[in-house]
Amino acid sequence: MDSTNATDMALLSAIGGVVAFFLLIGLVITIFFLLTLQKALSRVAPERRTMNPPMVWLSIIPLFNLFWNFMVVMALAKSLGAEFKARNIQDEAEPGKTMGLIWAGLGVGCLIPGLNVLLGVPLLIFWIIYWVKISGFSAKIAGPA
Repeated sequence: MDSTNATDMALLSAIGGVVAFFLLIGLVITIFFLLTLQKALSRVAPERRTMNPPMVWLSIIPLFNLFWNFMVVMALAKSLGAEFKARNIQDEAEPGKTMGLIWAGLGVGCLIPGLNVLLGVPLLIFWIIYWVKISGFSAKIAGPA
């Protein structure tokens, strides 16, 4: 093996390592996000849940999550809304639904080549807003009913 091939292999290995590092960071962040969603859903009384809390973990499956995120957003919004109503907490009728649907829609839009560059930053912003909102809603129902 000559020095050019060795240099190329070292460069490819370094790039692969950087990509793997960022994928790992993304996975860890996704796990914390899904833990937040699961916790929020588990704080809803079982009779008012429209989805079992562990079902949010199906969102970790690539490509399937593009469809499943819509299901999670809708189920969480309905469940939180029913819990808020039962506890007489004044808030949105379906908490987090709008932000969640925008985030999920932007995720699907990012599949379109060229459009993904434009939608990447808004996707990240709406995802963070949705995460913060769900965390806040979860905190509202953290205590006993």
